[in-house]
Amino acid sequence: MNTQRAQEIVESPVMVDVTYNGKQIYIQHVDQQNETARIYPLDQPEKEQDVPVGKLEEH
Repeated sequence: MNTQRAQEIVESPVMVDVTYNGKQIYIQHVDQQNETARIYPLDQPEKEQDVPVGKLEEH
C-alpha cells in the first residue's frame, strides 16, 4: 500500500479491510513524510505500533 491510499482509508467513514502480517488492523494515523502508519490490531487496541505503510495490505 502507498501512503496516499493509507491516508484515504484513515479519512474514509467506511471500514476498510486492511491487514499487517496477516492480522486485521485499524489505521489511526499516517506519517506521509516517514511513510509509516500508526496501527493496532482490531482485537487488541492496546497494542499500538508504527509500521511501514508498504507492509499494509488492503483486501
